[in-house]
Amino acid sequence: MLKRKSLHSIYNFLIYSAQNLLKTAGIFSPKLAEFTKGRKQLFQDLKEKVQAEEKYIWIHAASLGEFEMAVPVMKMLRKNYPQKKILISFFSPSGFKNKKKHPLVDIFTYLPLDTPANARKFLDIVQPEMAIFIKYDFWPNFLKELKQRKIRSFLVSGVFRKDQLFFKSYGKWMRNSLEAFEHFFVQDKESQRLLAELGFTNSTVAGDTRFDRVAAQLESDNHIDFLEDFCGSETIIVFGSTWPEDEELFVEAINKTKKGKFIIAPHEIKAEKIEDLVKKLTLPSVLFSEKEAKDLSEYRVFILDTIGYLGRAYSYANIAYVGGAAGKTGLHNILEPATFGVPIITGKNISKFPEARKLQKLAGLFSVENKDELTEILQKLLKNENFREKTGMISEHFVNSNTGATRLLESYLSKA
Repeated sequence: MLKRKSLHSIYNFLIYSAQNLLKTAGIFSPKLAEFTKGRKQLFQDLKEKVQAEEKYIWIHAASLGEFEMAVPVMKMLRKNYPQKKILISFFSPSGFKNKKKHPLVDIFTYLPLDTPANARKFLDIVQPEMAIFIKYDFWPNFLKELKQRKIRSFLVSGVFRKDQLFFKSYGKWMRNSLEAFEHFFVQDKESQRLLAELGFTNSTVAGDTRFDRVAAQLESDNHIDFLEDFCGSETIIVFGSTWPEDEELFVEAINKTKKGKFIIAPHEIKAEKIEDLVKKLTLPSVLFSEKEAKDLSEYRVFILDTIGYLGRAYSYANIAYVGGAAGKTGLHNILEPATFGVPIITGKNISKFPEARKLQKLAGLFSVENKDELTEILQKLLKNENFREKTGMISEHFVNSNTGATRLLESYLSKA
């Protein structure tokens, strides 16, 4: 059995190797090119943005989904620590590119690769008074450095699973990195139980901050002029964050449905993919990018080939299909439509998404295996208004009964 130090050394070797390989890997992959390009001037940009006289709270979000989970936390921090600045780091380009500006954030940055040197350099520049990691993006060299510097660190909306490295016989070197956290705010009792197996009792079952995030959406202005014109008084089905695998399920159902209107918000809005989608549809369709000077009420399908509208578009839904679970890309946020009290349909791959499984057990969500199953449940929801409304109420109650994760973090910080 390799010693812990040896395993950590192998990890560091692999990270350093990856850092070198990424310099040329971008030639073969646009995503890797973006990943590398964003980090090229990372430290220089940080030095220019970080002000030595200011105090910073560092929040790390792996990607866009984790950033949304961080929003209610940032609102709370702004209220309670108005004198401190907030710095957000992303690991993925998709998160960074879509959130370069936000009223709650002072500095956006990529997270450098997890080498000991990068961790030291990053923390030397930022010198955060507090560090918050969202969900489960664990980087052992950063965590080790945080612990050594005695920087207060927290995991928020954490999720632990038995198949993670921490719980393997050879994972003790990785388990040691968890000692950096002063407290774990986890989503469920299973995560708390797994932490206790490792000897960590400094945890609270707080739930998922996304519930707080989506619940706040009800207090916002969700009006969209062009969707008002499109929807009229029709029953509306919103297909959100969809991928080609989702389209394989729902396009035929749309084409066969005689009543209602459809809003489709593809996850990727590349022109060629939008064109392929339009070609598959037999109903009159209109794109966001081509809506001007058109009578939108004449169309049955509205395609949002843009970003920034989906959260509010769900407020117009009577039924919602949430994409990502028909393939392996990962289910997108079911809580956004749920907060508006609508029934939800997804693909079959929801095993790694506890909120989806819970809502399915409550009968507020329907997971479908194929296009026939989707057509069947969609027709039932369209034809049976009483069934649709009761199912939607389950979704709404599910969100309302699970808010409060941010408040528990706030209470903990106020007592420390």
